[in-house]
Amino acid sequence: MTANADRPTALLASPTEAAQAAEALLRQRYQFVALEEAQQIVALGGDGFLLQTLHEMLERQTVCPVFGMNRGTVGFLMNEWRLEALRERLNSARRFSVAPLKMEAVTVRGERLTNPAINEVSLLRETRQTAWIEVSINGRIVLPELVCDGVLVATPAGSTAYNLSAQGPILPLGSNLVALTPISPFRPRRWRGALVPDDLKIMFRVLDPVKRPVSAVADQLEVRDVATVEVRVDRSQALSLLFDPEHALDERITMEQFAV
Repeated sequence: MTANADRPTALLASPTEAAQAAEALLRQRYQFVALEEAQQIVALGGDGFLLQTLHEMLERQTVCPVFGMNRGTVGFLMNEWRLEALRERLNSARRFSVAPLKMEAVTVRGERLTNPAINEVSLLRETRQTAWIEVSINGRIVLPELVCDGVLVATPAGSTAYNLSAQGPILPLGSNLVALTPISPFRPRRWRGALVPDDLKIMFRVLDPVKRPVSAVADQLEVRDVATVEVRVDRSQALSLLFDPEHALDERITMEQFAV
C-alpha cells in the first residue's frame, strides 16, 4: 500500500538545528496543513523524534501514516533526507504497520500505570543490587528467578535497537514474534532469551522490590519501583510508517542480520 501526496500533509521537525533548517527549506517549496487537519505526516529528526511523534499520536488517538526523513544521528527508522521530489516519494512510499506494546505496571505503592512502547519495554535495576525477577507467559511461570541487570521485550521494529545491543535476536517484520531478552543475566547462566508469539502476555514479578528495586521503561517513559509489569502487543493501536521502496524497513531489518 502506498501513501498519496494529494492527502493533507503536516510537517513536524525536532528542535535541532539540522531539522529546523530542513523544515524551512521544505516549507518554502511545498504546502503543508496543520497537524489537526493532516492525513499523513512528514517528520524531520532522528529515531527518537519519530518515536516521540508516534507516542503523541497515540495519546491524541489520531493515528495517521508518518514519513520520516533523517535529520538526526542513526535514523534507522527514517528515510534519507532530500529536498527534491517529496510528493513523488510520498506517492510511491511503502506502508508498514507497526503494532505497539502495551505496558501495564503496578508499583510497590499500588499505583497502576499504562504506557505504550513502539520499540521495547525494559525492566532495569535501580541500584547496585541485581534484580530478581519472575517471568510468566500466559499465566505459566517459565523462569522462577531471573537474576540480572534487567530484561526487555522488543517488537520487530525495535529489535535492532536496545534489544540488539543486549545481544537479542533481530526479528523480521511480519514474524508475529517479540523478543524476550535478558540484560547481563547472572542466573540462569545459560539462558540467553526467547522468541515469544506476539499474541501471548508476558508478566514480570519483582521478587524483592524493596531491597532490589526495579524500574520499567516503555521506550523513553519510566515508571520506578515496580512490583509487577505485564506486556502484550496492542493491535488496536497499530501505527503506519512510510518508506521509500528502495530503502524499506523490512529489507533494512533483514540486512542488519548480516552487518559486521
